[in-house]
Amino acid sequence: MNRRRQAFKYLLLDILSAMIAWTLFYLFKKSNIDHLPITSIDALFNRGYYIYGLVLFPAFWVFLYTMVGNYRRPYRRSRLYELGHTIFVVTLGIVIIVFALLIYPPADKLIIDYRFFLSFWIIQFTFTYLFRFLFTYSTLRKIRNRKIGFPTIIVGGKKNALEIYNELEGSIKSPGNKFVGFVNALEDKDYPLEQHLKNLGSYKDLQQIIEQYNVEEVIVAIERDEAYTVDRIIKEIADTTVHIKVIPDIQDILLGAVKTNSIWSPFIEIVREPLPEWQRLLKRLMDVVVSLTAIILLIPVYILTAIGVKRSSPGPIIYSQVRIGKNRKPFQMYKFRSMFVDSEKDGKPQLSSKDDPRITKFGRFMRKTRLDEIPQFFCVLKGDMSLVGPRPERKYYIDEIMKQAPEYRLLLTVKPGITSWGQVKFGYAENVNQMIQRLKYDLLYLENMSIATDIKILIYTILIVLQGRGK
Repeated sequence: MNRRRQAFKYLLLDILSAMIAWTLFYLFKKSNIDHLPITSIDALFNRGYYIYGLVLFPAFWVFLYTMVGNYRRPYRRSRLYELGHTIFVVTLGIVIIVFALLIYPPADKLIIDYRFFLSFWIIQFTFTYLFRFLFTYSTLRKIRNRKIGFPTIIVGGKKNALEIYNELEGSIKSPGNKFVGFVNALEDKDYPLEQHLKNLGSYKDLQQIIEQYNVEEVIVAIERDEAYTVDRIIKEIADTTVHIKVIPDIQDILLGAVKTNSIWSPFIEIVREPLPEWQRLLKRLMDVVVSLTAIILLIPVYILTAIGVKRSSPGPIIYSQVRIGKNRKPFQMYKFRSMFVDSEKDGKPQLSSKDDPRITKFGRFMRKTRLDEIPQFFCVLKGDMSLVGPRPERKYYIDEIMKQAPEYRLLLTVKPGITSWGQVKFGYAENVNQMIQRLKYDLLYLENMSIATDIKILIYTILIVLQGRGK
């Protein structure tokens, strides 16, 4: 499956729907709101206002869809998901357009007519959802007819695993699983599933197996006497991008101990996203809006800080370093340089300390006021970071932390942030032990992650910056 091509098809459909919606809305506005009949097609296309809209509005909608993650996971979409997602994004886009018109210089000349926005919403939603519905339906048909499949591994090789395999393979409408093999939860001599699928080894090797076979889904179908391994199995793949599904024990279902969102599925899907869909969209929107605003408002601060860095010591103004982000993806993180050049001459990573001689005099001021962090707003815009999230670390330190605190891998399931609860409560860490102490605050954030929590952390961070209490 070519995900980029599939996402590109969605993008083209969104552009086409936006162009059609703008054209129809333009005609509706001219004839029903402005009462200016258009006498010919040539007259329509000769109007600069229409041409500008034909370019700007599709660009606006594609930008908005991209920012809210519309083109992620292009094969794992349902018609119901498309409905809710399209309603949310179109409504959000119309609200943004309303505010843009209200602050536009000649706003006093505009007649804010509810028909203007209602008609635009209806037309934009109708064509966007229509195209997406048809394309999603076509994709779902290919999945159900087994023309498209997601590489899948079963954890477990005994009775439950065999039953699930037979149920899915024997289904008239395929759920999309393309089995590449199975791994065992416990060592045994006999695996009934081995008659149908290749034994790829133990669950302890899942990370390497997932990478080797490009696995997208893991189905945990173990026996009752293997149940204690479930937590270990999930932790083993917690920082991967695979979908995890678990087979609930029939007794648990009867006792009401488990819940599933679908009465048609025999699985419980382990949802590792700490935020519901609408909050993820809102968090990303907040990241983009705040970062753009901060970059514009802080232009004088960027200039003055750059001058201060340049005068503090010889060397580049911006310091970049490879950090590890969500799902272990490396990215370049940028900061204003606060240390002398070649501060790690021997090549071994070194953390800074309170009285670190490598830090310049101006660098100490920047660290107290967090000015060294402001170039990271560009990392947020790019999508590598968020405003709020666990601080990104270098791979060397992640490996060292995980030797003592393997639960650190849970932080790799979310985007790192410019600021975090650990940063607010603990500050910069001077060694691995302090990193582990700070970890408990970031895990606490992960358990209580919400837009309200992010806003609270941002407020605390602003207070620390204004009071110069950074460390």
